[in-house]
Amino acid sequence: MPAEKQIEPLQQLVNLIDVKATELDCFRGHSVDIGTRNVFGGQVLGQALMAAAKTAPDDRPAHSMHAYFLLPGRHEDIVYQVAKVRDGGSFSTRRVSAHQEDATIFEASVSFHREELGIDRQDPMPSVPGPQGIFSELEIRQSIADRMPQRWREKAILPTGMEYRPLVPFDHLKPRARDAKSQIWLRTSGPLPDSRPIHQALLAYASDHGLLLSAILPHGLSLVNGEVQLASIDHSVWFHREFRIDDWLLYQIDSPSVHGSRAICRGSVFAQDGRLVASTMQEGLLRVVTKPK
Repeated sequence: MPAEKQIEPLQQLVNLIDVKATELDCFRGHSVDIGTRNVFGGQVLGQALMAAAKTAPDDRPAHSMHAYFLLPGRHEDIVYQVAKVRDGGSFSTRRVSAHQEDATIFEASVSFHREELGIDRQDPMPSVPGPQGIFSELEIRQSIADRMPQRWREKAILPTGMEYRPLVPFDHLKPRARDAKSQIWLRTSGPLPDSRPIHQALLAYASDHGLLLSAILPHGLSLVNGEVQLASIDHSVWFHREFRIDDWLLYQIDSPSVHGSRAICRGSVFAQDGRLVASTMQEGLLRVVTKPK
């Protein structure tokens, strides 16, 4: 028999995000192990947003999502239940809960808005080099794979369907203290269909990438070496303008505060033409791990 055709990483990612209906307002999503101890928070964000979008009117794209990570998710299927809270004249609201077995691991509110004309203003995009010629995070990880712990080595050098190009690379093994700021060019590894929910859900997925890493930059700590424990507590994303995630987007991140084992991080997402297309904010757990002497 012929060998089974290998699915390309980008199609795997789209299949991962595009949750499937199992009954009315109930959806199931698979999980992928990317090397983290628990399921990647961006996966749950993207799947929950897609589940909510499948129940919203077609003329109302998502404009905001506010989520709480209640329990660590396992690398197993996740069931998403959507409650239709309200459909008004211009806005629709959905509440999404994510479940594994009998546990609720995640909850989110998602708001959808019928597009209207109005004032159009934004802060300018920062002047930074473009993505051309910048090494991707995958290329950087592959170059140091032989020095990474086995748990990371097996997963971190595999393509994921997303391409991230940091202007200043994260040093995963021997980080030096620097400002709590990062700038990352990102896009999918290939073209996507003209589906706004897919583009928004994949940006929600990508928006969890690099946020908490920015919070540990001033402290010279390495997540890969087990020096710090990071976990998302809550996450918000606002969609301002239409975009395509198969075109380059600039993700500008900073972390203004770390206190009480919690870090706050915020991000702005710009299209190459300078439009501010989305904003993010996340509070996360940040615990320094004391290794035995």
